[in-house]
Amino acid sequence: MGWLTLFLIGGAAFAALVVLGLRRPLWSLAGAALMIGATGYALQGSPALPGQAPRADLTTDPADPGLIALRDQMLGHWTAQGAYVVAADAMTRIGEKRAAVQAVLGGIRRYPDNLLLWVALGNTLVAHDGDRVSPPSLFAFRQALRLGPEHPAPYFFLGLAHIRAGEFAAARPLWARAVALSPAGTGYRVQIAARLVLLDTYLAQAGR
Repeated sequence: MGWLTLFLIGGAAFAALVVLGLRRPLWSLAGAALMIGATGYALQGSPALPGQAPRADLTTDPADPGLIALRDQMLGHWTAQGAYVVAADAMTRIGEKRAAVQAVLGGIRRYPDNLLLWVALGNTLVAHDGDRVSPPSLFAFRQALRLGPEHPAPYFFLGLAHIRAGEFAAARPLWARAVALSPAGTGYRVQIAARLVLLDTYLAQAGR
């Protein structure tokens, strides 16, 4: 199946070059590029293996730029408090999970009632504690829920923590609540709702 896909891609690339009217002197260069790509696939890929449809992955890297952007849409970050979270994001990206926690704690010592910081602390503690909802991370999320009981962010990120821990059923009511609390027409409401659909599909397939 892998070889067939490779030949189809090569044929499509050749046809595209014809349609685009590639000049004759450049044909040898284009052909060499295609051959190099095919050789690389043959050497490093697994063309003899059967194809397999990709599976939806509900787990999420805490340093994922898309997840950070979603958090920023909900809570913002262009603030004095947000500077601590940006620093924690940088530490998380390079694997310094303890330093990320310390960065957020520094912000909480200065701004003890800030929703963004408590959500960020919950996220960094989950990563620090091996992708599990540990008592310290749960305490942080509960503080966030106390500060923002009608805000979608604490519900969504606590649900995400359960997803990362493999506790999918526990995440479902939290994400449903996050969708319900998100204003209509906001980009993050659409994203949370899409994740909820994926989660419901997974739970239905798993019979949970």
